[in-house]
Amino acid sequence: MSELDEALKEEKLIIGRDRTLKLLKNDKLKKIFIASNCDEDVREEIKKYAKISKVEVIELKIDNIELGAMCKKPFAISVLSY
Repeated sequence: MSELDEALKEEKLIIGRDRTLKLLKNDKLKKIFIASNCDEDVREEIKKYAKISKVEVIELKIDNIELGAMCKKPFAISVLSY
């Protein structure tokens, strides 16, 4: 979790699958965080492109509601990246 806490403080985070995939396909990401209850098809698609782009994927032990709360957002977040 410390990596996520650090990213929350220091990085401009990208929220959501669509924006993450778009930037991932253009080699503009360093790291991706995925909530524990993220849909399996989304998880696999992100992992596939991350492997091609050599971007680290961190699977969190918290669910999307907790992740949204950590980011101080009033909605669930399944995918975060920077």
